[in-house]
Amino acid sequence: MRGQTEETGRYMERVSEITERLYEDHQISLDGLRTLLTTDHQECIDRLFAYAQKTAQSIYGNRVYIRGLIEFTNYCKNNCYYCGIRCENKHAERYRLTEEEILSCCETGYGLGFRTFVLQGGEDACFTDERICALVSAIRTRYPDCAITLSIGEKSKESYQAYFDAGADRYLLRHETADEAHYRTLHPPELSLANRKRCLYDLKEIGYQTGCGFMVGSPHQTVETLYEDLTLIGELCPQMVGIGPFIPQKDTPFGRMPAGTLDQTLRLLAIIRLLHPPVLLPATTALGTIHPKGREKGILAGANVV
Repeated sequence: MRGQTEETGRYMERVSEITERLYEDHQISLDGLRTLLTTDHQECIDRLFAYAQKTAQSIYGNRVYIRGLIEFTNYCKNNCYYCGIRCENKHAERYRLTEEEILSCCETGYGLGFRTFVLQGGEDACFTDERICALVSAIRTRYPDCAITLSIGEKSKESYQAYFDAGADRYLLRHETADEAHYRTLHPPELSLANRKRCLYDLKEIGYQTGCGFMVGSPHQTVETLYEDLTLIGELCPQMVGIGPFIPQKDTPFGRMPAGTLDQTLRLLAIIRLLHPPVLLPATTALGTIHPKGREKGILAGANVV
């Protein structure tokens, strides 16, 4: 019994040292990441969350930023294996909002106090660069005091520049995984991690506030692939990082795979907050989907956007 107690004490001390270094130096090793993601000592987990919340509050106080998300199309030319709006999903009920409907959403949101609009959708050829630019310009003209975020996938640098010139401020492009082999298990052959990274660096170069991110618990994900994700985030230095649990959609090849967990997502939120203190870190809708208090728990783990 005494030997077990001493062993537990040494383990707790080791976890504490990993957490302290993460908090003070904003660094973590692969072994440290594995330890923080697998420890079952609640005291260690609570300390991780407390440090993440303390870090967020030291920069943002108690402020939580509210974004108005407008899902304006669920048509997509891509066939990603995890995605419910993949082009081969014949069961999806497709829709496209008109410009009038999108602007009506903005009008309602503005009246409710939203000052950031996020236009999110699949890679829909119906929304040409000209249409996107006209839409962004119309929102910018009507609501000059609002930020406009786009999340519409992989485009050419020229397209990104056109949206930026029309008035878009921010762009969210989740990289989904930074590991080449893992990327190939999630996407069809015509998509590549290299192009995904090219898009992210183009966005940064143009001047967007850029966001990347990944799914937690996606099929075939390992601690090593997660460490690759954290490494890419460190290299890119994005202003936003969006992570959320993988949720299987029944009409996809991964429809029977297990979902990502609340626990792992919260731990990774806290780790990202400690690695990159100033980052804008959402408690995503997916967190609220897998747990009724998921978004609130995300805020308590260091997130500051909903």
